[in-house]
Amino acid sequence: MSRFEDLTSQLAIPAIAAPMFLVSGVELVTACSRNGVLGTFPTLNARTTDALDQWLGEMRERLDGKPFGANLIVHKSNPRLKEDLELVVKHKVPLVITSLGAVPDLIDAVHSYGGVVLHDVIAIRHAQKAIEAGADGLIAVAAGAGGHAGTFSPFALTAEIREFFDGPLVLSGCITHGGHVLAARAMGADAAYIGSHFIAAEESMASSGQKDMMIASTAKDIVYTDKVTGVGANFMRASLEAASLPEGGHGEMQLSDEAKAWKTIWSAGHGVGATHAVRPAADICRDLIAQYSQRLEDLTS
Repeated sequence: MSRFEDLTSQLAIPAIAAPMFLVSGVELVTACSRNGVLGTFPTLNARTTDALDQWLGEMRERLDGKPFGANLIVHKSNPRLKEDLELVVKHKVPLVITSLGAVPDLIDAVHSYGGVVLHDVIAIRHAQKAIEAGADGLIAVAAGAGGHAGTFSPFALTAEIREFFDGPLVLSGCITHGGHVLAARAMGADAAYIGSHFIAAEESMASSGQKDMMIASTAKDIVYTDKVTGVGANFMRASLEAASLPEGGHGEMQLSDEAKAWKTIWSAGHGVGATHAVRPAADICRDLIAQYSQRLEDLTS
């Protein structure tokens, strides 16, 4: 059994709650991981390295061996990468998700204690570079995903990756139902990545206004643009209209600008129409698990 298979074998369904900037924190991560979906968060959501140290310690204590994960932004504008990585190693975070760069030394550091590294990709060249750098697996961020997303169909992206890579593959993009998780498996992925569906969870760090906008929005209210951060991403139209955007692209991405942008311009994927109320994450997880089981039974009976 691979290290990734060992992690997913501890879950009720093969699903990861995606790390969402300014949304995922201790409460959401622990609620998901306690209820059968692997919870993750961006390390930068902890405002300081001291806070991150406390967060990781608290997650370890609360989860008592259940898997969870942290997302490291591997980008030249992230001044905390070295310090955050040291804390990830210190606390032996089971799953590390890397974004915006695949660095062999970072991957080696996670492997030193037996951790698993998955890398976000939106195109084949990114996937190939990540595998060459030593990543254990890939997260295929397809069209319709929240946040920085790709534009390729999940069918095409999954199929093309599987032509050269048979390792762990997680599929992201508009996954809001247990049946979607099963569909990801049928398409050739090992697990599904669920983000936007947890924004309106009670444990989410999102503001009440952001949660209300999630509930009010449907797929037609999602806009894909690079005018916010300089990199293509999906945002809720109402939050874009409430902000003053530059005429052209935002320019080269800087994390300081990122934080300002994402605080008032809210991201979500095409699956927003599945969010109807603010609910406990445990209830969302239970629904996903029941839906997965029901669809599996329907298909095999």
